[in-house]
This record gives sequence, structure tokens and C-alpha cells, in this order.
Amino acid sequence: MVFKKFKVFLEMIKFEHTLFALPFAYVGALLVQKDIPPVHTLLWITLAMVGARTAAMSLNRIIDRHIDARNPRTAGRALPRGLLSVGEVWVYVFLSFALLLVSAAQLSPLAFKLSPVAVFVLSFYSFIKRFSWTCHFFLGLALGLAPLGAWIAIAGRFALAPVLLALGVLFWVAGFDIIYACDDYHFDVGEGIYSIPACFGLPRALTISALLHIIAPALFIAAGIILHLGVFYLAGVIIAVVLLFKQHRLVSPGDLSRAGVAFFNLNGTLSVLMLVFTLLDIVFPLHVF
Repeated sequence: MVFKKFKVFLEMIKFEHTLFALPFAYVGALLVQKDIPPVHTLLWITLAMVGARTAAMSLNRIIDRHIDARNPRTAGRALPRGLLSVGEVWVYVFLSFALLLVSAAQLSPLAFKLSPVAVFVLSFYSFIKRFSWTCHFFLGLALGLAPLGAWIAIAGRFALAPVLLALGVLFWVAGFDIIYACDDYHFDVGEGIYSIPACFGLPRALTISALLHIIAPALFIAAGIILHLGVFYLAGVIIAVVLLFKQHRLVSPGDLSRAGVAFFNLNGTLSVLMLVFTLLDIVFPLHVF
């Protein structure tokens, strides 16, 4: 019974979507000293990321449960169907935030001191769509903290390069979240949800998404220039551009049937490939910048 409910919980929060942010956390960790961090450091970064995302998604499901129940796309989720109780999900929220705080404390004093900022961002973004179309950017900020947080955890300080990397993740995530939100266009308009598609229409929303996906790789390259990265990192960014271009070829205002493919398959692949090519660049440095 417990295992079955835990499986339902993991499905509810789409645990596999941790794939979007976790590789970029590792990218931030790799670039601090252009070396592979100790295993225990990577372990604590992983646990911090799992705790952060699990807490955020659990809280999101609690806050949105009534909206989800009215949306045909989300009515089958665990809370609207009664497969889990709100109290049970709150337990996961507190346990996950505790995991984040404990992990941050194990990484560095600065990481622990800044962890309440992460808690605030992760807690607040679920409310934004009720009053502002900037909700997509707030989600991007939540995931953009991954590379910046990993850098701070190891270096114990801020720097321009990880900030640029974090901004790149922010614009990348905001861009694909806008595409995903297009699927809920009619529902959001009817419910008064402040998504960019609902506020500006589908054609403009997809244009905004495309512009964000032009800015994101530019920021990744800017971070690479500052850190004097090489051929493999540049190749990773170029592949990311190709994947982003393909993502926008899959959707149009008149055909959003493949938005799910664009959302998960291509973006999950992009995140993993950026990690792989950054690692190759660290192991086999062939400087370009």
C-alpha cells in the first residue's frame, strides 16, 4: 500500500522531469574548477536538487488542485482523483524542503544561508500565474538556480559566468513552458489564468518563445567565453540550438498536437547533451574562446 502510494506520488510530480534541471546543476559544478567534483559533493548536489524539485512540484499540485480538477488535461492527477490526500502531500513538501536544507548545509555555509531564497522561489512560483504572465519566467528562475546553486555550493561565492548560465536556463525554461502552456490556451482564457498564450494569443506566444530560445544559447556562449571553454562545449550549444529549432518546427498556432514531444523529449535531451559536452570539454580541453 505504501509503495503503491509512493509510486502514485512520483507520477503526480512527474519525477522524471527532474532531468531538465539536474544536468545543469552538474554543469555548474563541473565549471567551478573545470574538474569533476568529489563524489560526495555530487551526491549532496543531487539530493538538494531532488529535494528542491520534489517540494516545488508537491506544493504546486496542492495549490493547483482545484484548477486541475476543472482542466480536462489535468483532472486525472492524484489529488483531484483522491488517490492521495492533501495531508499526505504536505508531508512530502516538508520532508523535501528538509532534504534541501540539510543538503545545502553539507555543501557550504553560503549555500545553506541562501537556501531560504530557493525555498521562497520554489514556493512562490505556483501563485504567479494567478496574477501575472511572468509566471513562465519565475519557473525559469526556479530551474535556473540549479547551475548557480551548484557553483555557489562548491566555490562559496558568486561569479558572472554561472549567473549567465543561470539566465540561459531561465530563458530556455520560460520558452518551453510557454509552448507547453499553449496546450491549455482555451482553459486558461476561461479560468482567467495569466499565461502568456492566454494574455497575448497563440501566435505571439510562440514568437516570444522563439525569441527566448535565441537569447538562451547566446547566454550559454557568453558563459563559455568568460570561462574560456572549448570545442566540445561550443558543439553542445550548437546541438542545443538545433534541438530548439526543431522544437519550434513541431508546433504552430494551428497544430499543438506535438507540444508534449517538444516539451519533454527534446528539452530532456538538450539538458543531458549540454552536460555530456561540458564534461567532454573538461576532460579534453580544446580551447576556442
